[in-house]
Amino acid sequence: MTTTSDTAKRPGGARVAVQRFGTFLSGMIMPNIAAFIAWGFITALFIEAGPFPVPALGGFPSPDGTENVGLVGPMITYLLPLLIANQGGRMVYDTRGGVVGTIATMGVIVGAGIPMFIGAMIMGPLAAWLMKQVDRIWEGKVKAGFEMLVNNFSAGILGLLLALAGFYAFAPAVEFVSNGLEAAVNWLVLAGLLPLVSILVEPGKILFLNNAINHGVFTPLGVQQSEETGKSILFLIEANPGPGLGILLAFAIFGVGMARASAPGAIIIQFFGGIHEIYFPYVLMKPLLVFAAIAGGMAGVATNVLFQSGLRAPAAPGSIIAVLLQTANDSYVGVILSVVIAATVSFVISAIILRASRKRDLAKEDAGDLSAAIARTEANKGKESGVLQGLQAEGVAGGAGLVAEGEQAPFEHQPIHSIVFACDAGMGSSAMGATVLRNKIKKAGIDSVTVTNAAIANLRDDIDLVVTHRDLTDRAKQQSPNALHISVENFMNSPKYDEIIHLLESEGVR
Repeated sequence: MTTTSDTAKRPGGARVAVQRFGTFLSGMIMPNIAAFIAWGFITALFIEAGPFPVPALGGFPSPDGTENVGLVGPMITYLLPLLIANQGGRMVYDTRGGVVGTIATMGVIVGAGIPMFIGAMIMGPLAAWLMKQVDRIWEGKVKAGFEMLVNNFSAGILGLLLALAGFYAFAPAVEFVSNGLEAAVNWLVLAGLLPLVSILVEPGKILFLNNAINHGVFTPLGVQQSEETGKSILFLIEANPGPGLGILLAFAIFGVGMARASAPGAIIIQFFGGIHEIYFPYVLMKPLLVFAAIAGGMAGVATNVLFQSGLRAPAAPGSIIAVLLQTANDSYVGVILSVVIAATVSFVISAIILRASRKRDLAKEDAGDLSAAIARTEANKGKESGVLQGLQAEGVAGGAGLVAEGEQAPFEHQPIHSIVFACDAGMGSSAMGATVLRNKIKKAGIDSVTVTNAAIANLRDDIDLVVTHRDLTDRAKQQSPNALHISVENFMNSPKYDEIIHLLESEGVR
């Protein structure tokens, strides 16, 4: 197995552990985002204060006094937590884990007086893990013909015990923790300190650590607040596209070289597509820009606090379109201003930083790796150079360019027929990168190589080549240790893609 990188490798340590935890939380939430969105629309449209009040759907009394259960309450109380618990259980122990996790979580839901999202994210995986341990006790010891009987009764009995434990012990404990977290958030809001959360959130986004905070705290508490007040500011702390937009606008105007040329396209992807990862490389190449992101995030949160604005449900992905669709009816002014002000603040600070270093950046503009140098030479020449392409292909086949500087591992790998782009959720930046490389491979006339995208947690060890952002490569290696791993700085425009094409061509792959 060989690992390659645009830059020298860095140790993972605690950051990798937090990323892995955040990925696990994201893996429970993201597949069920559609259900959250559906609940948000139903709540917005059919409750008593909505534009189309329907008692049977909104869950409020009919004109004749008849009480209605509706869809809003049961969905947030039962459906959404059970979906999360089932997904968490499946991630630990497949379908069997999902079933037992769902049974156990039902006890937590009924035993608590609030929506049990945090309880579902704990009990679902925990119950699945316990089921896995119980199955190991009599693995290989059950007589032929009794397997189904043992499997069904063991799962049913364990589910019963865990549901009782959830009802009597787990639910009160989780409710206490949830109420404590909600009280802390409310205190921050009342004290005017909620914008300070951006000091943690914005750098966390750049390092792919945001999922642990967003899906572990903000989403569960936000849904709880939304049920009580019809909206929550917590849904906008991480999803606001303003800070990233301001940074990319600054690069489009004051940047140099490839960063400036690619920024306009990145703006469209980030602002309208909601793929925030697209601006992370721009910050990583200028670390001081993290202060622009923090200031923009704080300005956006402060605006929402001032206007008491929020969203009805999570905006995923963090696109301006998704944000506006989930905006509460009385919050459009505050939400729109929060995006505009966040973008303005981050743009001004980014512009100052970029202008201060512009001369140095222009002086270093010609520095780059072999692929960039060849691309510039061919651009100056006006056509593709067979000699230069041959030089690059030879370098790639020998391991040059793709092998990280300072790495001593030999460039050995199995024949490449499957390429997987991996990121935290497997939906955003990885899908974007896969599309770019897939188009390049198609243009090169190569038909026998498949290019797909996946979450890092879902990687298998039968993949030939894995492409990840450099901050996620350590985790990808653990999932697919026998694959060739390539690290990139920017999923949209990495010179590594051309080197992959030349590697395939040098091996005769068609």
